[in-house]
Amino acid sequence: MTSHTTGKTAVSLLGLGAMGTALADAWLTAGHPLTVWNRTAAKAEPLVARGAGAAATPAEAVAAGDLVVLCLLNEDSLDETLAGLDLAGRGLVNLTTSTPGEARARAAWAAERGARFLDGGIMAVPPMIGVPESGAYVLYSGDRALFDAHRDALAAPAGTVWAGDDPGHAALTDVALLTAMSGMFAGATQALALVRRDGIDPAGFAGRLGSWLTAMAGWIERSGGVLEDEDSNLAMQVAGNAVLLRTAEEQRVSSELLAPYYALMSRALETGRPLDELLLTEG
Repeated sequence: MTSHTTGKTAVSLLGLGAMGTALADAWLTAGHPLTVWNRTAAKAEPLVARGAGAAATPAEAVAAGDLVVLCLLNEDSLDETLAGLDLAGRGLVNLTTSTPGEARARAAWAAERGARFLDGGIMAVPPMIGVPESGAYVLYSGDRALFDAHRDALAAPAGTVWAGDDPGHAALTDVALLTAMSGMFAGATQALALVRRDGIDPAGFAGRLGSWLTAMAGWIERSGGVLEDEDSNLAMQVAGNAVLLRTAEEQRVSSELLAPYYALMSRALETGRPLDELLLTEG
Protein backbone atom coordinates (compact mmCIF):
# COMPACT_ATOMS: atom_id res chain seq x y z
CA MET A 1 0.00 0.00 0.00
CA THR A 2 1.36 3.43 -0.90
CA SER A 3 0.28 7.03 -0.60
CA HIS A 4 -0.69 6.88 -4.27
CA THR A 5 -3.45 4.36 -3.55
CA THR A 6 -4.78 5.95 -0.36
CA GLY A 7 -4.21 9.65 -0.98
CA LYS A 8 -2.32 9.83 2.31
CA THR A 9 1.39 10.17 2.96
CA ALA A 10 3.13 6.83 3.47
CA VAL A 11 5.08 7.05 6.71
CA SER A 12 8.07 4.98 7.73
CA LEU A 13 8.80 5.10 11.46
CA LEU A 14 12.10 3.94 12.92
CA GLY A 15 11.93 3.42 16.67
CA LEU A 16 9.14 1.88 18.73
CA GLY A 17 9.74 3.00 22.26
CA ALA A 18 6.80 4.39 24.22
CA MET A 19 6.66 7.57 22.14
CA GLY A 20 7.31 5.84 18.83
CA THR A 21 4.54 3.34 19.48
CA ALA A 22 2.11 6.15 20.33
CA LEU A 23 3.03 7.95 17.10
CA ALA A 24 2.57 4.75 15.10
CA ASP A 25 -0.85 4.17 16.61
CA ALA A 26 -1.92 7.71 15.69
CA TRP A 27 -0.80 7.34 12.07
CA LEU A 28 -2.61 4.03 11.72
CA THR A 29 -5.76 5.50 13.24
CA ALA A 30 -5.59 8.38 10.76
CA GLY A 31 -5.33 5.92 7.86
CA HIS A 32 -1.74 6.54 6.81
CA PRO A 33 0.15 3.63 5.23
CA LEU A 34 2.75 2.85 7.86
CA THR A 35 5.97 0.84 7.83
CA VAL A 36 7.78 0.36 11.13
CA TRP A 37 11.21 -0.81 12.15
CA ASN A 38 12.57 -1.47 15.61
CA ARG A 39 15.73 -3.13 16.82
CA THR A 40 13.57 -5.50 18.87
CA ALA A 41 11.25 -6.75 16.14
CA ALA A 42 8.62 -8.13 18.53
CA LYS A 43 7.56 -4.59 19.45
CA ALA A 44 6.13 -4.19 15.95
CA GLU A 45 3.75 -7.15 16.21
CA PRO A 46 0.72 -5.30 17.69
CA LEU A 47 1.08 -2.63 15.00
CA VAL A 48 1.38 -5.22 12.24
CA ALA A 49 -1.83 -6.79 13.54
CA ARG A 50 -3.49 -3.41 12.93
CA GLY A 51 -2.19 -3.10 9.38
CA ALA A 52 1.33 -1.71 9.60
CA GLY A 53 4.13 -3.19 7.54
CA ALA A 54 7.20 -4.43 9.38
CA ALA A 55 10.61 -3.71 7.84
CA ALA A 56 13.36 -6.19 8.50
CA THR A 57 16.07 -3.53 8.22
CA PRO A 58 16.34 0.26 8.46
CA ALA A 59 17.11 0.36 4.73
CA GLU A 60 13.84 -1.42 3.97
CA ALA A 61 11.94 1.02 6.17
CA VAL A 62 13.54 4.07 4.53
CA ALA A 63 12.71 2.76 1.06
CA ALA A 64 9.03 2.23 1.95
CA GLY A 65 8.00 5.70 3.04
CA ASP A 66 7.39 9.11 1.54
CA LEU A 67 8.20 10.50 4.98
CA VAL A 68 10.84 8.84 7.17
CA VAL A 69 10.37 9.58 10.87
CA LEU A 70 13.12 8.85 13.38
CA CYS A 71 12.19 8.42 17.04
CA LEU A 72 15.25 6.78 18.54
CA LEU A 73 17.16 6.96 21.81
CA ASN A 74 19.92 9.45 21.04
CA GLU A 75 22.35 10.75 18.42
CA ASP A 76 24.51 7.62 18.63
CA SER A 77 21.51 5.42 17.83
CA LEU A 78 20.69 7.68 14.87
CA ASP A 79 24.21 7.32 13.51
CA GLU A 80 24.15 3.56 13.95
CA THR A 81 20.69 3.10 12.41
CA LEU A 82 21.24 5.33 9.38
CA ALA A 83 24.86 4.37 8.64
CA GLY A 84 25.39 3.57 4.97
CA LEU A 85 21.75 4.01 3.92
CA ASP A 86 20.71 5.60 0.64
CA LEU A 87 18.81 8.71 1.74
CA ALA A 88 18.81 10.60 -1.57
CA GLY A 89 15.47 12.25 -2.21
CA ARG A 90 14.04 11.23 1.17
CA GLY A 91 12.25 13.48 3.62
CA LEU A 92 13.68 12.86 7.09
CA VAL A 93 11.90 13.98 10.26
CA ASN A 94 13.98 13.61 13.40
CA LEU A 95 11.92 13.38 16.59
CA THR A 96 14.84 12.08 18.63
CA THR A 97 15.61 14.49 21.47
CA SER A 98 18.67 16.57 20.58
CA THR A 99 20.41 19.84 21.25
CA PRO A 100 20.14 22.76 18.78
CA GLY A 101 23.70 22.16 17.65
CA GLU A 102 23.07 18.47 17.08
CA ALA A 103 19.95 19.29 15.05
CA ARG A 104 21.90 21.70 12.82
CA ALA A 105 24.66 19.14 12.35
CA ARG A 106 22.10 16.47 11.46
CA ALA A 107 20.50 18.80 8.90
CA ALA A 108 23.89 19.33 7.25
CA TRP A 109 24.55 15.58 7.39
CA ALA A 110 21.20 14.90 5.66
CA ALA A 111 21.86 17.54 2.98
CA GLU A 112 25.20 15.91 2.15
CA ARG A 113 23.27 12.70 1.44
CA GLY A 114 20.65 14.37 -0.72
CA ALA A 115 17.88 14.24 1.89
CA ARG A 116 15.53 16.96 3.09
CA PHE A 117 15.34 17.42 6.84
CA LEU A 118 13.01 18.52 9.61
CA ASP A 119 13.86 18.47 13.29
CA GLY A 120 11.06 18.14 15.80
CA GLY A 121 10.52 18.68 19.51
CA ILE A 122 7.57 16.76 20.97
CA MET A 123 5.75 18.76 23.63
CA ALA A 124 3.78 15.84 25.05
CA VAL A 125 4.04 12.51 26.82
CA PRO A 126 2.95 9.32 25.01
CA PRO A 127 -0.63 9.16 26.39
CA MET A 128 -1.30 12.63 24.92
CA ILE A 129 -0.40 11.55 21.37
CA GLY A 130 -3.37 11.08 19.06
CA VAL A 131 -5.75 12.76 21.50
CA PRO A 132 -6.86 16.08 19.96
CA GLU A 133 -8.08 17.61 23.21
CA SER A 134 -4.84 16.81 25.07
CA GLY A 135 -3.05 19.94 23.89
CA ALA A 136 -0.09 17.95 22.55
CA TYR A 137 1.96 19.54 19.79
CA VAL A 138 5.27 19.11 18.01
CA LEU A 139 7.65 21.93 17.19
CA TYR A 140 9.24 21.68 13.73
CA SER A 141 12.11 23.54 12.11
CA GLY A 142 14.28 23.14 9.02
CA ASP A 143 12.95 22.52 5.51
CA ARG A 144 9.69 24.50 5.30
CA ALA A 145 8.73 22.99 1.94
CA LEU A 146 8.94 19.49 3.45
CA PHE A 147 6.81 20.62 6.39
CA ASP A 148 4.17 22.15 4.12
CA ALA A 149 4.07 19.13 1.81
CA HIS A 150 3.36 16.69 4.65
CA ARG A 151 1.59 18.89 7.17
CA ASP A 152 -1.50 16.65 7.29
CA ALA A 153 0.57 13.59 8.10
CA LEU A 154 2.62 15.46 10.68
CA ALA A 155 -0.57 16.71 12.33
CA ALA A 156 -2.09 13.23 12.78
CA PRO A 157 -0.32 12.46 16.09
CA ALA A 158 -0.38 16.00 17.54
CA GLY A 159 -0.68 19.65 16.64
CA THR A 160 2.12 21.21 14.62
CA VAL A 161 3.96 24.45 15.37
CA TRP A 162 6.50 25.93 12.96
CA ALA A 163 9.59 27.06 14.89
CA GLY A 164 11.63 28.44 11.98
CA ASP A 165 13.91 27.71 9.06
CA ASP A 166 16.93 27.25 11.34
CA PRO A 167 17.00 23.47 11.96
CA GLY A 168 18.07 24.06 15.56
CA HIS A 169 15.11 26.19 16.59
CA ALA A 170 12.68 23.36 17.33
CA ALA A 171 15.19 21.74 19.68
CA LEU A 172 16.08 25.08 21.24
CA THR A 173 12.44 25.96 21.92
CA ASP A 174 11.78 22.44 23.20
CA VAL A 175 14.69 22.54 25.64
CA ALA A 176 13.87 26.08 26.79
CA LEU A 177 10.30 25.03 27.61
CA LEU A 178 11.51 21.88 29.39
CA THR A 179 14.03 23.97 31.33
CA ALA A 180 11.22 26.15 32.66
CA MET A 181 9.26 23.02 33.57
CA SER A 182 12.28 21.66 35.42
CA GLY A 183 12.50 24.86 37.45
CA MET A 184 8.80 24.65 38.26
CA PHE A 185 9.19 21.08 39.51
CA ALA A 186 12.21 22.13 41.56
CA GLY A 187 10.13 24.84 43.23
CA ALA A 188 7.27 22.40 43.83
CA THR A 189 9.72 19.95 45.40
CA GLN A 190 10.95 22.66 47.77
CA ALA A 191 7.39 23.70 48.64
CA LEU A 192 6.28 20.16 49.46
CA ALA A 193 9.37 19.63 51.60
CA LEU A 194 8.52 22.75 53.61
CA VAL A 195 5.07 21.50 54.63
CA ARG A 196 5.94 17.83 55.02
CA ARG A 197 6.74 17.89 58.76
CA ASP A 198 3.85 20.08 59.96
CA GLY A 199 0.91 17.80 59.26
CA ILE A 200 -0.42 19.76 56.29
CA ASP A 201 -2.29 17.44 53.94
CA PRO A 202 0.06 17.06 50.92
CA ALA A 203 -2.78 16.33 48.48
CA GLY A 204 -4.70 19.42 49.53
CA PHE A 205 -1.57 21.52 49.42
CA ALA A 206 -0.70 20.18 45.95
CA GLY A 207 -4.07 21.38 44.67
CA ARG A 208 -3.46 24.84 46.08
CA LEU A 209 0.06 24.82 44.66
CA GLY A 210 -1.18 23.87 41.19
CA SER A 211 -3.68 26.74 41.20
CA TRP A 212 -1.03 29.20 42.32
CA LEU A 213 1.47 28.12 39.68
CA THR A 214 -1.23 28.32 37.00
CA ALA A 215 -1.95 31.91 38.02
CA MET A 216 1.76 32.77 37.93
CA ALA A 217 2.14 31.15 34.51
CA GLY A 218 -0.45 33.60 33.22
CA TRP A 219 1.61 36.45 34.61
CA ILE A 220 4.70 35.22 32.73
CA GLU A 221 2.75 35.25 29.47
CA ARG A 222 1.39 38.74 30.13
CA SER A 223 4.89 40.02 30.88
CA GLY A 224 5.86 39.56 27.22
CA GLY A 225 9.23 38.07 28.13
CA VAL A 226 10.27 40.89 30.47
CA LEU A 227 10.37 39.15 33.82
CA GLU A 228 11.70 42.07 35.83
CA ASP A 229 11.01 45.54 34.48
CA GLU A 230 10.97 47.49 37.72
CA ASP A 231 13.85 47.75 40.18
CA SER A 232 11.38 48.26 43.02
CA ASN A 233 9.69 44.93 42.27
CA LEU A 234 13.01 43.12 42.13
CA ALA A 235 14.13 44.80 45.35
CA MET A 236 10.94 43.60 47.05
CA GLN A 237 11.57 40.04 45.89
CA VAL A 238 15.19 40.11 47.00
CA ALA A 239 14.11 41.34 50.42
CA GLY A 240 11.50 38.61 50.59
CA ASN A 241 14.10 35.97 49.81
CA ALA A 242 15.45 36.25 53.32
CA VAL A 243 12.10 35.09 54.70
CA LEU A 244 12.06 32.09 52.36
CA LEU A 245 15.57 31.13 53.39
CA ARG A 246 14.83 31.55 57.11
CA THR A 247 11.69 29.45 56.75
CA ALA A 248 13.64 26.68 55.05
CA GLU A 249 16.10 26.75 57.95
CA GLU A 250 13.29 26.61 60.53
CA GLN A 251 11.67 23.67 58.75
CA ARG A 252 15.01 21.91 58.44
CA VAL A 253 14.79 21.93 54.64
CA SER A 254 17.88 22.46 52.48
CA SER A 255 17.99 25.73 50.55
CA GLU A 256 20.18 24.26 47.80
CA LEU A 257 17.37 24.59 45.22
CA LEU A 258 16.76 28.24 46.13
CA ALA A 259 20.18 29.70 46.86
CA PRO A 260 21.54 29.96 43.27
CA TYR A 261 18.45 31.79 41.99
CA TYR A 262 18.41 34.13 44.97
CA ALA A 263 22.08 34.93 44.43
CA LEU A 264 21.31 35.76 40.80
CA MET A 265 18.44 38.04 41.81
CA SER A 266 20.70 39.91 44.23
CA ARG A 267 23.29 40.38 41.51
CA ALA A 268 20.64 41.65 39.09
CA LEU A 269 19.53 44.24 41.64
CA GLU A 270 23.11 45.34 42.27
CA THR A 271 24.07 45.64 38.60
CA GLY A 272 20.76 46.79 37.12
CA ARG A 273 20.92 44.07 34.47
CA PRO A 274 18.07 41.69 33.55
CA LEU A 275 18.08 38.29 35.23
CA ASP A 276 18.23 36.27 32.02
CA GLU A 277 21.02 38.46 30.61
CA LEU A 278 23.19 37.65 33.62
CA LEU A 279 23.08 33.97 32.66
CA LEU A 280 24.70 34.57 29.27
CA THR A 281 28.33 33.44 29.18
CA GLU A 282 31.13 34.75 26.99
CA GLY A 283 32.06 33.02 23.74
